[in-house]
Amino acid sequence: MYAWIWRRLPFGLPGKLLGSLLITASLLALLWYVVFPWAEPLLPFDDVQVESGVPGDDPAGGDPGVEGEQEIPGDEHEIPYDTEQNNTPPPSPTR
Repeated sequence: MYAWIWRRLPFGLPGKLLGSLLITASLLALLWYVVFPWAEPLLPFDDVQVESGVPGDDPAGGDPGVEGEQEIPGDEHEIPYDTEQNNTPPPSPTR
């Protein structure tokens, strides 16, 4: 197929090089602007599932063999600083 296209391109070697560059550029543009946007919704690139990594933190009900909640050691969820206000001093006008 490529040999057939190469033989059909006119104007000698410079014309064949320019013609093959134009054919390649137009094929890339066709793929970039037509084929890829059409195929994007069909591909699973946006189908992302993130897990918490904490055992027993399953929103579907947890482990079927566990009754009640298990406490994980060191899991207090306490923030060691005040989140209600900014404790840094305001900038001085000389800075």
